[in-house]
Amino acid sequence: MDNSVLLEGIETLLVLAKEGTMSKTGSRLYISQSAVSKRIARLEKRLGKKLIEPAGRYIKLTADAITLIDNVGPSYKEIKGLIFDQQPYQDHTPIYLACSETLVAGYLGSMMGAYIQHDPYISITTHHTPVIIEKVQSGDATIGFCAGHLTPQHGLSTRHLFNEPFSVISHQPLRQQPLQLLVNDFNNPSNANQASLLQKAGIIPLMEMDSYTAAAQLALGGVAPALVPVSIIKTLKIEPIYCHHFAFLDELTRPVHLCYRQKSYQSERVSKLIETIADSVPKAI
Repeated sequence: MDNSVLLEGIETLLVLAKEGTMSKTGSRLYISQSAVSKRIARLEKRLGKKLIEPAGRYIKLTADAITLIDNVGPSYKEIKGLIFDQQPYQDHTPIYLACSETLVAGYLGSMMGAYIQHDPYISITTHHTPVIIEKVQSGDATIGFCAGHLTPQHGLSTRHLFNEPFSVISHQPLRQQPLQLLVNDFNNPSNANQASLLQKAGIIPLMEMDSYTAAAQLALGGVAPALVPVSIIKTLKIEPIYCHHFAFLDELTRPVHLCYRQKSYQSERVSKLIETIADSVPKAI
């Protein structure tokens, strides 16, 4: 087994530790469930250790797997990133842009439509912010375009573009601040500040969605008011009559950032894309 296959197996184990199932791991890595199993089996054979055990629908890590992850995990992304930094950018080298879905929908459509006519070797994928950061750290993405608060010590260069405001969406008129709201997933660390600000305002999270679009549509359907960022209001063309502002929203925004490895910025193609997004996105608000 060469070193590339060993790194592949470690990467798969790290993702499996987070996702908990073979199928979710395959979806995250864009490979089949059987390919995930084969990667883990090859890693177990190379190390001579059992790394996983079945636990109902989920996978349980063995003590050896946990030790391996503790020892290797922090260094793995750094090693991949350093390897990525050594790769030169040619005219046809793909530039991978990992984005928040809401930001793509709200701000990148028309800009990228024009930009890609001049540089067609750009690939856009959508993820939650913690995954975007991981992908840029490891070199699996060239540029990250993410919303929400970034975890400290991520080791990346960042460009703060603006603070995106929120609105409360409700199908019914609201004469006063709601007691409950549909919100986005508070287990996502990039949303952590929202929980404390809502608690301060005396608002209870009614349901936690994995999608702002889902929350907005439920609110428009009459389920309950929802906390929704401007990018979704813009994308769904939600009429002002359904958008409500209350005092607590003055403090509640989510910062929007570009993030990238500093070495990547030395590429003229990469820096041009970063600067184009940085110039155009705030104008689209």
